[in-house]
Amino acid sequence: MGFLKSFFTGKVESAEEQAQKEEARRFDKLKYDGVRATRTGRADIAIRCFVDALKIHEDMEIRDYLARTLISVDALPQAIEQMKILAQAAPDNTEILKQWARVAYMQEDYAMMEEVCAKALAIDGKDAATLYLQAQATAGQGNAIQAIALLTQAIATDSQLASAYLMRARLLLAMGDVKGAAEDAGHLASNYAESEETLMLQARVASAQGDTAKALEHYGRVIELNPFSIEAYKERGKVKYEQGDTKGAEEDMQKVLELDPNALANVNGEYSAEGVEHKVKQAYSYMNPLGL
Repeated sequence: MGFLKSFFTGKVESAEEQAQKEEARRFDKLKYDGVRATRTGRADIAIRCFVDALKIHEDMEIRDYLARTLISVDALPQAIEQMKILAQAAPDNTEILKQWARVAYMQEDYAMMEEVCAKALAIDGKDAATLYLQAQATAGQGNAIQAIALLTQAIATDSQLASAYLMRARLLLAMGDVKGAAEDAGHLASNYAESEETLMLQARVASAQGDTAKALEHYGRVIELNPFSIEAYKERGKVKYEQGDTKGAEEDMQKVLELDPNALANVNGEYSAEGVEHKVKQAYSYMNPLGL
């Protein structure tokens, strides 16, 4: 091949040039095989391909693929290491910073999340998604008031950001501001009436307002949409129990136990073969009426 090339072009390809071409071919193959592996659900193969490709030479696209694949297998610390490298290479890219913040949230590392969000907001202080992430980080560190302020800013920037209304309503409800929570629940109901999360919020607000009939109605709608909603059965059962409907409360708790045999242990810290009626009484006495 080298002789023919020399015959037609007058140039002989050096060993170094041949090695570089072979390296480029190997890099492209590893990248292609890695992407194909992610599409077929073989994250282990994809990770090996991407790591080997990066040993050949640096490539931000492959680092992004690698980070996403690591997230998919819950290898969060390793994913964050990739995010750090990506952020250093593109310091003004807020999408990378937001993805990094989301991974920190998955790790429940709210301090890291807040720090990363602050960097993103320094670039674009009016990005609604970043403000929402910052609110999550702030709430995770126990500062509900500051989180509500951030969520209010996010909503002012993007009035269609349903997740911000939902989170703000939950925080307001936990703080006892039922009126404020009801306003956000009303907004969500007018736009996302059939959303399971909206209906759960409406049920909790109605329960906090003392409107048990409305609360039961909303919990019922949640269960119609999702017959596997353990929280809906738990909370509806508590409402029934407090209204003296012991039989209905027992039925709901029985359903909870079918879906999650350890549910009562999760509620009160223990589980035994005691009668369901007694366990229901214990469980509902320990449950937060707001579902929070």
